[in-house]
Amino acid sequence: MYWASRVTRSACLAALLAGPVSAWSGSLSVSPIRLDLSARQRVASVVMRNAGSEPSVVQVEVSGWAQSDNQDIYGETQDLLVTPPIFTIPPGGSQVIRVGLRRAQDPALELSYRVFMQELPPPAGPGFQGLQMALRIGVPVFVAASARPRSELRWSAAASGDSVKLVLENGGTAHLRIVDVALTAAGGKNAATVAHIPTYVLPGQRHEWLLKLSTPAKVGATFQVQAHTDSGSELDARLTLDAS
Repeated sequence: MYWASRVTRSACLAALLAGPVSAWSGSLSVSPIRLDLSARQRVASVVMRNAGSEPSVVQVEVSGWAQSDNQDIYGETQDLLVTPPIFTIPPGGSQVIRVGLRRAQDPALELSYRVFMQELPPPAGPGFQGLQMALRIGVPVFVAASARPRSELRWSAAASGDSVKLVLENGGTAHLRIVDVALTAAGGKNAATVAHIPTYVLPGQRHEWLLKLSTPAKVGATFQVQAHTDSGSELDARLTLDAS
């Protein structure tokens, strides 16, 4: 397993893979943007390409992935093996990175990891005083549970000044990736929308959105929440606004 250490999103110079097919920053791109492993498919591959005019040195590492208090938590793990761990991609070239599962599936719960690809900046020349930026891409890796996935979602909403704290609890056995959330009161008033903010909610975890209302709402008011996932499914629920 892995030890946990908290890492906030703002602490990483990372491309967090919001696109449907590939992720890129500058001259480097990665495809696919997510890997799924199981007992039947214990190895998967990622291709990294360099469209720039200079070679890029990249180091790869694997982290266990958990969540707490709306934050992602990463830690060391021996569950996955990646090869090669470090490589150079020439201009116009590509590199295949293989990810292998080294443990058994969990009987009931999906397991979550990230494979981080860190670009290593070249040594600074004499007299260099600028800031060198390095790309870091984190590809999610999910290992399916042995049992059939079970879905169990719980929505709640609480008043918070002129905003609503919307909470989604994932009590199921597999992750969700929410791509947008909309909250609308009866009659279409007090509307608050969060659009195109991809958010993973891992199994057994919860995520909170603070949504500003167009006009204040009272405790007991009824709202309709509508969310879409990256699989194309639509999640709807009718909520009563609780006290904060």
